[in-house]
Amino acid sequence: MKKIKVTAVFDIGKTNKKFFLFDQHYREVHKEYIRFKEVEDEDGHPTEDLLALQQWLKDVFHRILDNSKYDVKAINFSSYGASLVHVDENGNPLIPFYNYTKSLPKETVAFFLNQYGPKETFLKATGCGGLSMLNSGLQLYWIKKTKPELYSKIKYSLHLPQYLSYVFTGIPVSEFTSIGCHTVLWDYEKKDYHKWVYKEGIDLKLPPIVSTETSMNINYNGKQLKIGVGIHDSSSALLPYLRSVKKKFLLVSTGTWSISFNPFTEKPISDAPDDINSINYMLINGKVVKASRLFLGNEYKLQTEKLNKFFGVASNYHKSVAFNHVVYNKVSVDFKHHFKWESLEDEQMPNQTNFDFDDYDHAYHQLMAELVLLQVKSVNKAIGDDKIDRLYIDGGFSDNDLYVKLLTYHFPKKKLRTTDASLGSALGAAIAISDIKLNSKFLKENYALKKHVPLIIK
Repeated sequence: MKKIKVTAVFDIGKTNKKFFLFDQHYREVHKEYIRFKEVEDEDGHPTEDLLALQQWLKDVFHRILDNSKYDVKAINFSSYGASLVHVDENGNPLIPFYNYTKSLPKETVAFFLNQYGPKETFLKATGCGGLSMLNSGLQLYWIKKTKPELYSKIKYSLHLPQYLSYVFTGIPVSEFTSIGCHTVLWDYEKKDYHKWVYKEGIDLKLPPIVSTETSMNINYNGKQLKIGVGIHDSSSALLPYLRSVKKKFLLVSTGTWSISFNPFTEKPISDAPDDINSINYMLINGKVVKASRLFLGNEYKLQTEKLNKFFGVASNYHKSVAFNHVVYNKVSVDFKHHFKWESLEDEQMPNQTNFDFDDYDHAYHQLMAELVLLQVKSVNKAIGDDKIDRLYIDGGFSDNDLYVKLLTYHFPKKKLRTTDASLGSALGAAIAISDIKLNSKFLKENYALKKHVPLIIK
């Protein structure tokens, strides 16, 4: 039996750790996943069990290499960002691996800004929305200032996607998509590490920068393999669109966070000093991506739970509600804001939620109308002055009937498409190290591309 030639991809999320095999046509031929219990750092804060993850990577890959069905030609990695793995001179990870949800001491931030502020100027230059452990560069600064003994042991600090590659190659590198993931390391105007990185000597801990498309030909356990350097998951999910869509577009990737990506921007830095939700990412070639984020999925979850309880319906009832013109007319006539958000800021929201609705469907239409207004603002913020007439929607809200229809209503002159991109970041990692060019039919064949006509309100 002839073996199937495949590209292997480890796609590491905060919760699910996934492994895929793709054939030469980017079709999924194998998938498996696992979850690990978190461990605690020295302060009792939960964090990734890095040693368990590392062992799983090797166990899975060795098993696949021995499988008589598959001929693995290449391997790459996608993962969440905002995380660094520090290794010593022997290449061993220095535990613990700090979680980006860990609080960064206020005095550390204050001391940093006293040296390198003012805050607004610094955030604009680095394309970030705030200062916290979510900015992985500050983690290194914090370690240097508060844990000098640990800092002295660090030979290299690797972004998580590059550490996954390092597990198999032993070659330390950095690449643009991870550097550009709100790390505060990069100065987007100078297109180089920010001056604070050099002044603090942080650059000496960071491996050489290579292109995200870089791969290394490695003899691994007697088999010749092409091993990629890894890619940040958000940038990876964007890659299949960039490779197959020839005209300018905006990608709205929805889930817990809804992030609007504009990879064609002429003006990447937000002018609003207090705009914490305008951030930058980087493409595989170092070009800037302007992004605007909205805590959409989180707020949706909180509000539907309230509606479920108030109306006494099943927890998944909201999934069955389809757009209804008659019900929406009740919402749109003399429109008023009813919902007080728990995780979003909006000048229009009332002091408390008004449950003055006929029934659940009425309340749900009102909820979606208000959430979509926030989404429209976020999309417009990401587009800015750029001329973009194509919108792609992927993720959890791409099959939400009200969400999609209301977006078409608010953007009647834009061509709106939805896609099923459940393989997005993993597939992007496979594409990143491939020489195969994608054609215009790729999204239709692999992403269940759907076209949507603008909604006309009767």
